[in-house]
Amino acid sequence: MLDVCLLGCGGMMPLPHRWLTSLMLRFNGNNVLIDCGEGTQVAIKEKGWSPKPIGLICVTHFHADHISGLPGLILTMGNAEKTDPLLIVGPKGVEKVCKSLLTIAPEIPFPIEYKELNSDEEFIWKGYRINAFKVNHNITCYGYSVDIDRAGKFNAEEAKRLGIPLNKWSLLQKGETVEGENGEIFNPGQVMGEARKGIKLTYCTDSRPTKSIAEHAALSDLFICEGMYGEEDKEAKAKENKHMTFYEAAKLAREADVKELWLTHFSPSMPSPKPYMEAVKKIFGNTKAGKDGKSKELDYEKQE
Repeated sequence: MLDVCLLGCGGMMPLPHRWLTSLMLRFNGNNVLIDCGEGTQVAIKEKGWSPKPIGLICVTHFHADHISGLPGLILTMGNAEKTDPLLIVGPKGVEKVCKSLLTIAPEIPFPIEYKELNSDEEFIWKGYRINAFKVNHNITCYGYSVDIDRAGKFNAEEAKRLGIPLNKWSLLQKGETVEGENGEIFNPGQVMGEARKGIKLTYCTDSRPTKSIAEHAALSDLFICEGMYGEEDKEAKAKENKHMTFYEAAKLAREADVKELWLTHFSPSMPSPKPYMEAVKKIFGNTKAGKDGKSKELDYEKQE
């Protein structure tokens, strides 16, 4: 099960009723944060979650509304007695940018590691398979697709027939090769079925619509995408500022054949997204307006 929380859904500046952009994921006790706008640590506390288990922060780009909450969050993580490493992933220059921000947090009781993205890239972190892909903003910016893969079913009858010791079954299920009591070697392919459908989430913000976004979001269980503007007359402004309208995001969701779309990163000039949702749903029916603290549990499909 993957727990998802849209901590903040605002763009440009925080408002009294809207925190800046941030998304938090929880899986098997390992937490991921995507973006860290100003006030993210407060949004986490409002949700009732803890920042301490965050082990990975993925940064989309270096505009302040996506990264300025980092010093406060990291200080809070330190005060929570975090000691295990934190990995920060982002565009080229992420280490330099983050270290500059963290000059106001010089004493951190845990190591910070950095991974710079130079192009589209896939990496694995503690059960998460993450694809970073470039989008089209006015500075280098990445979207992220997150997959929680699911192994095939374990064939207990076959394991018994092969004489594999019971205490080795869990290792095979984890993908490890094991040795039997008489020195026989057993590999997972002998007792594991074909991989089953996992969980997929795609997050994209601060971009014009691109074919690559639809390709990476394809068949996502949840697609979280920026909709800076809901007003139909704001398309020219969206193009000028390299952002998206609600309607452009909905078209991407339809093209990608996702299960559900959450709109986020709203312009501070838009008091509420609600007046525009009826028109958006005509393009993609299962569209929902993001709001601070909006959560969902994504689980594996039930299969025979």
